[in-house]
Amino acid sequence: MKCATNIVGGLLGLLFLVFGLNFFFNFIPMPDGPPEGSPPAIFMAALYPTGYLAFVKCFEILGGILVAIPKTRNFGLLLLGPVIVNILAFHVFLTKGAGLADPVVILITILSLFLLWRERKAFAGLLN
Repeated sequence: MKCATNIVGGLLGLLFLVFGLNFFFNFIPMPDGPPEGSPPAIFMAALYPTGYLAFVKCFEILGGILVAIPKTRNFGLLLLGPVIVNILAFHVFLTKGAGLADPVVILITILSLFLLWRERKAFAGLLN
């Protein structure tokens, strides 16, 4: 099971590393944005010019690297946890569930839940 945990950690880390770096280097073409004036467009219009999205993408890169390394996986999950929750909240509240069936969103959610379950004993101390 340790081998599966390392593979899942590597995959989740790779996903966040690639998509975080794509923000800065734009090597994966991005689809057209949401229609102008829609809640997702307004939300993204607030994040881009303020630099907040760049800050979040730096956390994605750092968290992706840390999750891929077994000794730092728990710290990486702590960094990526709020990012993952915000990705899900964006799709639930702003797009009314339109992007929840996206394979990347499903994959990120499943991989992170698997790692969280495998490391549940380490995170149990946070609840006390």
